[in-house]
Amino acid sequence: MKRVHRSRSALALSLAVLAATALSGCTATAPGDRGRPVAGAVDPATRPELRAFYTQKLTWTDCGELRCARLTVPMDYADPADGRTFVLPVAKAVTADPARRIGSLVYNPGGPGGSGVDSLTDGGADSFGAEVRARFDIVSFDPRGVGASAPALTCDDGKGEGEAAAEAADENPLSPRTEADRKGVLAMVEAEAGACVAGSGDILRHVGTRDAARDVDVLRAALGETRLTYVGWSYGTSLGTEYAEQFPRRVRALVLDGAIDPSLDWRARAQSQAAGFRRAVDDYATHCADIAGAGVCPGATPEEIRQVIHGLFARTARAPLPVDGSASGVDERMLLDALSMAMYTPEDQWKGLSEALTAADSGDGTKLAALAHDEETGEDEDGGSGSGGAGTAPADEPNPTPAHNEGAALLAVNCADTPHPRGAEPYWDALAPAQHAAGPYGTAAVLDAMVCKGLPAGPGQPHLVRAEGVPPVLVVGTTGDPATPYEEAESLAAQFPGGMLLTYEGVGHTAYGRGGSCVGDAVDAYLVGLKPVRAGARCQ
Repeated sequence: MKRVHRSRSALALSLAVLAATALSGCTATAPGDRGRPVAGAVDPATRPELRAFYTQKLTWTDCGELRCARLTVPMDYADPADGRTFVLPVAKAVTADPARRIGSLVYNPGGPGGSGVDSLTDGGADSFGAEVRARFDIVSFDPRGVGASAPALTCDDGKGEGEAAAEAADENPLSPRTEADRKGVLAMVEAEAGACVAGSGDILRHVGTRDAARDVDVLRAALGETRLTYVGWSYGTSLGTEYAEQFPRRVRALVLDGAIDPSLDWRARAQSQAAGFRRAVDDYATHCADIAGAGVCPGATPEEIRQVIHGLFARTARAPLPVDGSASGVDERMLLDALSMAMYTPEDQWKGLSEALTAADSGDGTKLAALAHDEETGEDEDGGSGSGGAGTAPADEPNPTPAHNEGAALLAVNCADTPHPRGAEPYWDALAPAQHAAGPYGTAAVLDAMVCKGLPAGPGQPHLVRAEGVPPVLVVGTTGDPATPYEEAESLAAQFPGGMLLTYEGVGHTAYGRGGSCVGDAVDAYLVGLKPVRAGARCQ
């Protein structure tokens, strides 16, 4: 039976979405420095070769209910005079109360690979409280290589290698045990990495979060702000952390929700997130049995529900589940995708997941396929999720609809930010512990990371945050967060001088905008009036 097509990027998005690791930083950036910024270094805004970027004026035009512009930044901050640039789409929702305006608030919705312009167009400003919307212009942008930036990342080499890699992923088991299994995995990751190198070329070396944070500082200057007010969700916490390390004295307020700990290496990060998803599925089983009850859940007790899920993994590993009206079926990877994506917004997806699991336990994969398909819309089958030409729209289109290249950007940015082994053995060595700790979530996370062995990496290393001089930073952590486990929020808050931790006792990914008035009121008061959050603050 042919499987339902699920690009390898969809698996990466379900297990590594909004994940980034091992960034680096300190205070200011030295001219031509390709390593860590150094304390006391020359302010980059005063470098003659960067002055034109820092003094550019944004030309705003109407784009629906928003205002849109384009920001030009150097492709290589070590050699900005070489003429190569990224052009980044920018959008803003203008303050509802200009007379009380504080300034601009910049946000990143997550990823890496999330389009800020897309987010804002789709109502992203509604995630902020009414007082924040009244006091700030809400601004977001497409980071370098992402969405409608020019140039944009793609893992389409024009020869079908990206599509072949995605198909190969469907044929490879989540837990490769034989030599043939491992050869299949190696062939797949090498094909996918090769397609990304062929499709994106040299820009792969220039899409890391360190350079994206420098872009944020150029944006800050272009917006006319002396200090940055910023909110980052998930991967956006990595971008915000990097900005704080490079430009600590240019921060006004920084909210990091769904935190990523920069001290974790590739293996620890994969294990952390995989364990988060495993715990989230356990939380689902407990919640379903305790709250929803019999007749809705795929089992009467949490243990019965977990056994159903475990049995489905074993069953789909042997043969795909049939799907009504289709010659395709649902394999173990599609099952993993459906489960993982349902963990992000339980209030929206757990009921549908229960129905899909109940049907699947009876032998029908139709609803599981629908769940997974809904989360994959907008992606190409090549894993690159777009042609790569998103930034080449006619000049009279201030912000064309961005190509959905989340898969390519997720892969390229994570690999650029984090040192990964170049040989295969460290990944094989990590598989058994990952499986023991988190089952298929663990092995999938390790196999996803393996593609990075064939892609460029930046100079960053795992490290504790160094941001001397930064004002108090607010970190928000959700105790049941699947993608960015709560322990990472605790760690990141402790690494910032004067760091504050706001705990949301709940499930799902991130809290601000979905965690109720307790979280919203605390974050809004900090953003508007810089009101600190007391130590040990918790919301339910």
